[in-house]
Amino acid sequence: MSDALTLPAEARERAGKGASRALRREGRIPAVIYGGKEEPTPIHVEEKELVKQLGTGHFMNSILQIELGGKTIRTIPKDVALDPVSDRPVHADFLRLSKDSKIEVQVPVVFTNEEDSPGLKKGGVLNVVRHELDLVCESDKIPDEIEIDVSGREVGDSIHISEISLPEGSESAITDRDFTIATLVAPSALKKSEGAEGDEEEVAADEVEATEQGGDEAEGEGDSE
Repeated sequence: MSDALTLPAEARERAGKGASRALRREGRIPAVIYGGKEEPTPIHVEEKELVKQLGTGHFMNSILQIELGGKTIRTIPKDVALDPVSDRPVHADFLRLSKDSKIEVQVPVVFTNEEDSPGLKKGGVLNVVRHELDLVCESDKIPDEIEIDVSGREVGDSIHISEISLPEGSESAITDRDFTIATLVAPSALKKSEGAEGDEEEVAADEVEATEQGGDEAEGEGDSE
């Protein structure tokens, strides 16, 4: 997993919408640390630092060490609420972690060895059903990503969770079904091309039929004379 991130914080003495708005005007984001059989701890963090860490791309799946009052609290980000207009963070939730705790996280999927897939070589398309997997992981063994090898895959093949070897300390959070992660499908361009050829054949057949009907009508006129 990614190295632990560090985020300085300060205790939040006042709660409520008014206090939160005042913090945001000062460039601070209200947040809370909860879990670990302890009371929730209201805090606030610097907006610029939070935005910077959000930009790493793996913030939500990283262990986050929150420095508060000379102590370090081991957490994982659970939610960062964004303003619907400006996309600026307005609130954050962090889950306190104990040493042996297990947590549910979403881990991105990465496909490898696409050049060794006969189906993709023929022009097939990898249709990704799930870009992330819901996993239950030991808090100190959260993977950055799950690699899925598509070597030997043909058009029409499906990749299910039961086929994936998950890292030690991780298991699927969804256990009631063998869900599909991706399928290898025929390219839409090929389907359209086949459809177009079929249409052309139908048009050609109609033209031949019309010509034959025209010839029959002409012969009929000749017989009447």
